[in-house]
Amino acid sequence: MTKKLVLCDCLGSQKVDADAIAKGSDLTCSKVYKSLCMDQIGDAAKEIASGDVIVACQQERARFEELAAELEVETPGFVDLRDRAGWSDSPAPAKMAALAAEAALELPIGKSVDVISEGTCLILGGDAALQAAADLCETLAVTVLVEGDDIPTDRRFDCVSGTVKNASGALGGFQVSFDNLQQVVAGGRGALQWSEPLSGAASDCDIILDLRGDTPLFPAHEKREGYLRADPAHTPSVAKAVLEASQLIGTFEKPLYVRLEASLCAHSRAEKPACSNCLNVCPTGAITSAGEHVAIDPMVCAGCGSCSAVCPSGAITYDAPPVETVFRRFSTLAGTYAKAGGKDARLLVHDEAHGRVMISLAARFGRGLPSDVIPFEVDALSGFGHAEMLAALACGFKHVDVLLSPRTEREVIEAQADLTRAIAGAEAVHLLDLADPDALSDTLYTEAPTPVTCEPVLPMGTRRQVTRLAAKALQPEAEVLDLPAGSPYGAILIDTDACTMCLACTSLCPSGALGDNPDLPQVRFQEDACLQCGLCSNICPENAITLQPQLNLTDSALTQVVLNEEEPFACIECGALFGVKSTVEKITEKLAGSHSMFATSDAAKMIQMCENCRIQAQYHSTDNPFQGGERPKVRTTEDYFSKRKDH
Repeated sequence: MTKKLVLCDCLGSQKVDADAIAKGSDLTCSKVYKSLCMDQIGDAAKEIASGDVIVACQQERARFEELAAELEVETPGFVDLRDRAGWSDSPAPAKMAALAAEAALELPIGKSVDVISEGTCLILGGDAALQAAADLCETLAVTVLVEGDDIPTDRRFDCVSGTVKNASGALGGFQVSFDNLQQVVAGGRGALQWSEPLSGAASDCDIILDLRGDTPLFPAHEKREGYLRADPAHTPSVAKAVLEASQLIGTFEKPLYVRLEASLCAHSRAEKPACSNCLNVCPTGAITSAGEHVAIDPMVCAGCGSCSAVCPSGAITYDAPPVETVFRRFSTLAGTYAKAGGKDARLLVHDEAHGRVMISLAARFGRGLPSDVIPFEVDALSGFGHAEMLAALACGFKHVDVLLSPRTEREVIEAQADLTRAIAGAEAVHLLDLADPDALSDTLYTEAPTPVTCEPVLPMGTRRQVTRLAAKALQPEAEVLDLPAGSPYGAILIDTDACTMCLACTSLCPSGALGDNPDLPQVRFQEDACLQCGLCSNICPENAITLQPQLNLTDSALTQVVLNEEEPFACIECGALFGVKSTVEKITEKLAGSHSMFATSDAAKMIQMCENCRIQAQYHSTDNPFQGGERPKVRTTEDYFSKRKDH
């Protein structure tokens, strides 16, 4: 069934061309209403009751959702055409059609897990903490880690004294360890007393309210769910934190932001370090080393997406939503915009918390967005990496702008933008660090970047595959593109004079880019599979390997090439090929006649034998290490009986 788009011109404040939108988006459009949320609410009820509709209004979404609940019908979809397209200095029917078509896509629902908080709360701090405990003790099970020697007499909540040694976990599952922990001795006359101090004590809680005004317990503490922190000297901040804490009891849905495929991870092999990109960029410490791969604590992960953007192998992928969903949205937006007659589309990537508000304010009080700028909202700006930027350009967008928010992990997205520019051109991507809605509009209206042109392609496959596909579309004449240091694509260079063909690199390469030849001493390499993780250079005993970041767009990158090879050595007994000739000759030269095990000529010859001939030679030698004395005679029952008869 074709979805129906319910349109409203918001009291005539925007021009809505229903025919152009329907033609471009292939959606059925209603007539254009004027006041669907107020005077024409009855018409809205009829449209919603008809089912499978998308209401072209985001501002009054809550009202229409309540209306659907009253009618006991399915909640409609929503799309914001007014702020993103209608309220603008330039007409935008093609953009409206593109946004409507995107809203009609059936997108997968993100995965989540239930988190249960029973309301056990640890409060840290001085007087402000005691007041917060008094306010929360009727709602939560409160324990206060007090400062100083005075013991509060309020027994509605527990008090302890000591020092927090370590804290881990998140909402519903904090683990806290203490040094010099003392509890209140409730009995006895006079002032309350502390118990004897105990070190190494540990406890669990669901919520931590930190009112110490000291260093936070966690990195990126604002992203740690269940950890609330406020300046004890700022009363409004404390009141806000207390209110938030009072709401953190019950069952909550925790999104599972990323997915880990441990078998693809190139973190390490044989206890030798390789890729640590995700560990280096994770702001919350949710990612830890777990041997040959990393581990991700989904309860601590805040969903910034940085790890997925920098992961070279695709072991970590953003899953809320999956990356293929992003590619589908690109194709729909660019394709519909072009079909509806739009030209030279630019993509404006933004988040909800900052970007959506900026766009809304620019539309209501300023010039709004230009007609050729299509907004694209994502959950995690840092997860919008080079593969996504290149895919957008390959789908038909002429330029990509990313509107940074105050909490965006700048280092990650700046590196991803640099990598995109190295592949698609210096003007392909701009990062906009703006906090003024009018400045946003002015920048977009006056911006004149060199457009990226290519025949649109359909991005499919993994992020690495999409990157290669997009690069070939954007740079059809290029063969090898130089990339910045640290890029996840490239070749390796081997110093053939230093390489001894030990093949340690081929045995441990996590992606299979390096391989050997079972018949000949060769180091073979497939550039398309190389992650530039650095493991081969880390384990090479001769330091003969260096990394060369580049993107090879020729077919040679898809096949194995020989980086180094040597002549094999022929066994002096059977002629079978084994080892490397130069290595065997070098070992013979160093050990023959100078080492006790190879002092004789016959023993020295064993160095030049294959393993089968070497065993045969050892077995038949006079000092055969496998040769033993005469085996003792087996004793039987008769032997024991005969011995007894003799006695």
